[in-house]
Formats: sequence, C-alpha cells, structure tokens
Amino acid sequence: MTFQRDPLAGKIPVTLITGFLGSGKTTLISKLVRHADMNRVAVVINEVGEIGIDHDLITMATENITLLANGCICCSVRTDLQETLRELFSQRHMGQVLDFDRVVIETTGLADPAPVVQTLVSDTLLGAQFRLDGVITLVDAVHGLGQLDSQPESVKQIALADRILMSKCDLADPTTVSEFSAAIAAINPVADIRHVLNGEVDPSELIGLGLASARASALTLSFLGESLVDSGADSVRAEPVEASDERGNTAQGRYLGQRTSRHDPAIATLSVRFDAPFTWASFSAAMELLVTLRGPDLLRVKGIVNIEGQPVVVQAVQHIFHPPVTLDHWPSADTGSRLVFITRNIDSSVIRNLLQAVGAVTGFPPARE
Repeated sequence: MTFQRDPLAGKIPVTLITGFLGSGKTTLISKLVRHADMNRVAVVINEVGEIGIDHDLITMATENITLLANGCICCSVRTDLQETLRELFSQRHMGQVLDFDRVVIETTGLADPAPVVQTLVSDTLLGAQFRLDGVITLVDAVHGLGQLDSQPESVKQIALADRILMSKCDLADPTTVSEFSAAIAAINPVADIRHVLNGEVDPSELIGLGLASARASALTLSFLGESLVDSGADSVRAEPVEASDERGNTAQGRYLGQRTSRHDPAIATLSVRFDAPFTWASFSAAMELLVTLRGPDLLRVKGIVNIEGQPVVVQAVQHIFHPPVTLDHWPSADTGSRLVFITRNIDSSVIRNLLQAVGAVTGFPPARE
C-alpha cells in the first residue's frame, strides 16, 4: 500500500446524537440550533416543531428544509434518512440553501444508531460526500442506571458512543451519578463522559471525535481511544489506562478495552494487540470470517493495523466495515497493531481463538491482550 491522496479530504463530517427517551436530546438540539457557532451546520431532526424554534424561522427552502436566523439549517426527516441527506446535499450543491460544512443528526429515543452509521458507509453517494465524525449519546443521570437493566436500546446506544453526555446530574444523587458513570465505563471504556446542564453544551464538544484525515497526528490515537501525552509530533505515547475486570478489580492496561459490563453481561469489550506486521490478505480473512459468523453482534470495531509496515485504520459497526484508511505515517513510535472490539454475546476467547486459527493458515501473527 502506498499513501497517495487523503481519502477523507473534503468530506462533510457527520455527528450522530442518540440517547434513550427522556435523556435530553430535544433540549440539547434546541440550544444547539441557537448557538452562534452553528451558522454553517445542518441539523437533521425528526420534526421541526418538536424543538420549538418557530420564532427563529426565516424561510422554508423546501418542505423539510428550514433556514434559521443564525444561518443554521434545520432539516426534518419526513421519509428516509438517506433521501433526506441526498436532498440536503443536492440543495447545498445547487445553492438553494446556505453552504454548510457539518451535519448533526438527531435520532429518536428508541433508535438503534447502528443502521444510521451503516447508511453513511454503505450508500455510495453518501459515502463519497459524508464521513462519520462521531456518535454522541445522551444519558439521564436520574433514570439511566435503571434503564441499563430494562432497556437494551440504551445499552447499545452507550456501546456505540464516542462520547457520553450525562444530563440531569443536578437532580440525581451523587452516589447514583458515580455508580452510573462506572456502569457506562464498564460498557464502553473508549468513550469519555461529560456532564451537561439544561442542554447547554458548546458545539466544539460534539466534533472532532472521528478520523478526520489520513495524515496521522495525536488526534488519530485519541480517536482510537488511547489516553495520550503529547511531547512532540514524533513522540506521542499511550498512557496506561485503569480497567476493571468482571469482579470489579482494577488493573493497569496499556490500551482500553478490558472492562466487562456488570449491568449487561452480553456486552463486552476486548482489546487485542499484535506485535508483528501481517498482510492485508491475512487480516481480511480473519475479519471476513468473524463478520460472516457473528456480524450482528460486533457492535463496534476500531483499530490501527500494521500492514507490512504501514499503519491502516479500520472501523466497523456490526457487519459493515468502513473503507480502510492508510495513514501517511505512524502516529507514535508504537508500530504494533491494536484492535478494540465491543461485542454482544460473544465470549472474548471466541475472537481470540478465531484470529489465532486464521493465523495458523494465513500467517497471522500471534495475538496478545
């Protein structure tokens, strides 16, 4: 593989905002569309009327695209999300709406975010124009802990998140907030947790969470969920991260991905490292077999892989893999491959044994945690 042009250059970043019913998405969106820094952002919601912005409307571009006074575009989903995004991009291209350089999509409270992420990858037109920048999940500090036990949708929304926004912390008991934070971290150790009050959040908190460029930097490692110390462009290193095992014991691990959820034992996170480089054919063979056997239960996969000496970033949501991105250089002195799997009803030994079995045939290097 040789690095040529940046395959992500020029693509419009998309932020997906999800969260269970009552988590505060409507409040958050209503504040966002009024923020001064949202003047070049298109916000896709379920219905315009739901967020109470009628007094800010200045014109209707089409039946479902509304231009707001601050230059923000508010677009309601009336049919299919793919059709909505295509129309939005077409209107932008023809100059019928204000130019925008970012899209924020709000899902319904019961929505599984996986199909939306998959849409951006599997739809050829959308994939050529848009890229996923991150999944934001809102959680309710008052009721969220109980929802983990009773609502599987909320667990999956957390598992797929790049960042968690916890609302209503001012209304919840501090002990509950602490226990809920620990439960979230057990489900998804890669996502950081931030508190929001009354939907007040700076738009900058919602962006820059995905892979934005094939030109490696400290942000590349941050996107992969590594805690960083930046001591120079060529010396970024990963810091040890505290992790909990199934019994609640803590340990120090070089990479994230070692916690198992106590609230939903079906959701687990596994981190695997490879010291030796391998071929794309061997890596593809392992991933294709895993997807064929257990695709729906691969909630999310992230990793940076050493392909014959070159760093390649891979991502997947269930059975849909994003196109691999070859970086122009390694983002740190560490050239080992590392993969983080967030899975449902898959024992960690299944993935590890599969990788080792494929390796025995294809020359895949031995894996370690």
